[in-house]
Amino acid sequence: MKRFIAIAGNIGVGKSTLVGLLSERLGWQPFYEPVAENPYLADFYRDMRAWSFHSQIFFLTRRLRLHRQLIDHPASAIQDRSVYEDAEIFAQNLYRQGLFDERDYVSYRELYQVLTEFLPPPDLVIYLRASVATLTDRVHQRGRDYERRISPEYLAQLNELYEEWIANFRLCPVLTVPADNLNYVAYSTHLDLIIRKVEEKLMGKEEVVFALDDVESLSGASEQGNL
Repeated sequence: MKRFIAIAGNIGVGKSTLVGLLSERLGWQPFYEPVAENPYLADFYRDMRAWSFHSQIFFLTRRLRLHRQLIDHPASAIQDRSVYEDAEIFAQNLYRQGLFDERDYVSYRELYQVLTEFLPPPDLVIYLRASVATLTDRVHQRGRDYERRISPEYLAQLNELYEEWIANFRLCPVLTVPADNLNYVAYSTHLDLIIRKVEEKLMGKEEVVFALDDVESLSGASEQGNL
């Protein structure tokens, strides 16, 4: 049976790494974030309020196209970041900061809601949850130049939006993974645990959670890896 999983989570939480590991273990097709230069970015950084609508429409269009490709793909697939996060997290954060014009934001949200009503949702969203301290450490470890200016305050704002979104998300089942305590890079047992929980969730089991005993029983579970 074909399956479609989307992995969601804040910057630096380990989405791309988990996509790679799961696709290798499960034999599924990985789909990473599209590497396409946003033609509005230069204008956006010069005047965020004037160009936020244009920039977010570009990102939303790319994400919607990728989601459609995943639906049409003949084999099971795993996506790095869902279409929902563009609107529910990043566009909404701009709006809360006063960088998205009210009229433009209302139009953007209406477009997003109409389009996502017609798109079949994933079979499962895996939400990687991590503290700001963990996210900051991992962002610094991977050393990407364009991420050097990301502040703990910004990550905290995104974390708040992620928690609000996931608490009200009803389009498909959600598996929340405690990324602070699981190091699926260094420990295969941690990855095994995630895969077992994913399989249980896809089988339709309602109450699939990461109990404290599950995590503490794994050797080295409290250590963090370079995700």
